[in-house]
Amino acid sequence: MDVLALGLAYAGAALALLGGLVGSSIGIGKAGAAGTATLAEDPRQFRNVFLLAALPMTQTFYGLIVLIQFVNFVKGHMSTLTLSTGLAILGLGLAVAGAELFSAWFQGVICASGIAELPRTKGRITFNALILAVYVELMGILGMVFGLMGLSLIG
Repeated sequence: MDVLALGLAYAGAALALLGGLVGSSIGIGKAGAAGTATLAEDPRQFRNVFLLAALPMTQTFYGLIVLIQFVNFVKGHMSTLTLSTGLAILGLGLAVAGAELFSAWFQGVICASGIAELPRTKGRITFNALILAVYVELMGILGMVFGLMGLSLIG
């Protein structure tokens, strides 16, 4: 068992989750800050604010799914893990981390913009903001899927 390869592989798995956590925190923070101002102006928009502000949270779950799959892969291949495999998993983890981080961050920006317009549009912007935020969500989903596909190519 190559300890360095094992450490690199586990670091890649952890980075995938870290990207989701950081991105979700930033995205929810941006949307939540806009939500506070919106609710001060129109408290009836709480349901819409809640829906839009929660969207960037999903990238954390995508990072967690990747972490679990990477760890399971490493546990199943522990005796044959090489340095090149550890580096490959680290690289995949970094790619997933970037996808989840930026997807959640910019989804929060879109949601914050939609939230800011809720009082002026009397909530009619909610569906449009949701659709635009889903486009960015797709990048997080693709980051997860590509990371898992890359893992299957390694094994």
